[in-house]
Amino acid sequence: MKVLTKYLIIFIGALAFAHEGIGQQQAMFTQYMFNAVAINPGVVGTHGSLSMTALAREQWSGLEGAPSTQTLSIHGPTLNKRVGLGLQVLRDQIGVTKQHAVFGSYAYRVNFRNSTLSLGISAGFNSYNTDPSSLRTVNPDAHIQDDYAAGFKPNFGTGAYFYTNRLYLGLSAPMLVNHDVTWDTENTDRPQQRQHYFLMGGYVFDLGMNLKLKPNFLVKYVQGAPISADINVNLLIHEVLWIGVSHRSFDSIDGLIEFQLTNQLKVGYAHDFTLSDLQEVNNGTHEIMINYRVSFKAKKAITPRYF
Repeated sequence: MKVLTKYLIIFIGALAFAHEGIGQQQAMFTQYMFNAVAINPGVVGTHGSLSMTALAREQWSGLEGAPSTQTLSIHGPTLNKRVGLGLQVLRDQIGVTKQHAVFGSYAYRVNFRNSTLSLGISAGFNSYNTDPSSLRTVNPDAHIQDDYAAGFKPNFGTGAYFYTNRLYLGLSAPMLVNHDVTWDTENTDRPQQRQHYFLMGGYVFDLGMNLKLKPNFLVKYVQGAPISADINVNLLIHEVLWIGVSHRSFDSIDGLIEFQLTNQLKVGYAHDFTLSDLQEVNNGTHEIMINYRVSFKAKKAITPRYF
């Protein structure tokens, strides 16, 4: 319990520090329940194997300047079974602004009788580049004609992740440091990308021999914006096929499908149907995910995980 108390104090202290900070805009994923490591460093190493996930998201396809995101994450436990290490690389483009990020993560797991608490931290950097000269304007403003490179912006984050064989709960703040992201450096009221907080959870219910129901939720808070939530329900058939539907407040209705092709390989696709006025000018959002897991121990089969 002394170890647990120590790490809880570190985690709560980091969140308290974040309260006054303003962080970067976080990339959004519909398949967050299968890619939780992207928003919570506490998930690092909890799969019990080397887990590699590639995800590509094209939001509001057909709309010029719409968000486009690609991410690759690798994580797994170390020889010390309580410790997990991970690496995440991200590229995100919205309009004339491109972001690249590289983050390493460390997590320490505290095991209880039938559950585990994993406490994680992450550290790395973001790089922002903006090309406002590519904007088509009626009356061009000299202040937005030059390229702007924000350079490397160091950052760090923290997260807690509690799980059993059927349940998971997570709380995280992936970015804790305040950075300006603008080409107008003379503006004293220049925009800043804001700190995000994530609360997520899910549970697996048995409906029969070959059916399981898994509801999930993700609540997001960012300073200066309304609290938003993703509510999801997935049905698992024969431990192979996931079929799900989600609702993202203020934004979309989403359909998901995941195939567990082998014990190691899973592929997934999600399509978001926009609910706002943007539905008139885009063809929906497409998201593809591939996850591959490698066991560290020879001749040991990987048991498919529900999250």
